[in-house]
Amino acid sequence: MTQSRPWPWWGRLITVAVLLVALLWGLAGARLLPGWTDVFGESTKDRSGPAVLQSLQDMSRYQAATGNFQIVIDMEKDTKYLPDAIKGSRTLYVGAGTVDAYVDLGGLEDGDVAVDEKRTSATVRLPHAALARPSLDPDRSYSVSKQRGLLDRLGDVFRDNPNSEQAVQKLAVKHLGEAARDSHLTARAEKNTTDMLEGLLRSLGFRQVSVRYGNEP
Repeated sequence: MTQSRPWPWWGRLITVAVLLVALLWGLAGARLLPGWTDVFGESTKDRSGPAVLQSLQDMSRYQAATGNFQIVIDMEKDTKYLPDAIKGSRTLYVGAGTVDAYVDLGGLEDGDVAVDEKRTSATVRLPHAALARPSLDPDRSYSVSKQRGLLDRLGDVFRDNPNSEQAVQKLAVKHLGEAARDSHLTARAEKNTTDMLEGLLRSLGFRQVSVRYGNEP
């Protein structure tokens, strides 16, 4: 029967040092020791290349109103025949962003603007206000909690997944758009556009100004 040789003193010292560093690093990552990682002189360098112009687009719409919205996303992914502790995920995400409402002025034709002979009365017919694509604000959007099964956590160790939050962000954008449609944002945009045009035309000498939308009589 052979006896195992005891570790040398320097081996035990290195093991204790490695365990201590790992423990301190874990506490710092959990924000229990804020500022401790600065001991290693960690820094961030921006090595991004210059922006590339891909296209130019003329804008011909009047942005008449902007709505600020916030939504809490609770997204859960389950796997058939496997418990959530093994395979599955649940994410709580706060999505905040803006939605613009605009009136398109680029498609106006000659008949859409009518002026009387004395140039004292003007009638303008415009399309109804529309909603732009929601814009998610990364500075105000964040994950509250993430719960992942064992297989999901192991998978994250062996692969880099830059799109891990892409699905929940897309869902947040979808719900922000729905919230904007359920609000009175387009009505506010049409009122603001009417006020703008009335003020502009009256400053040009028109005493009567009528702004209509869609098929309004």
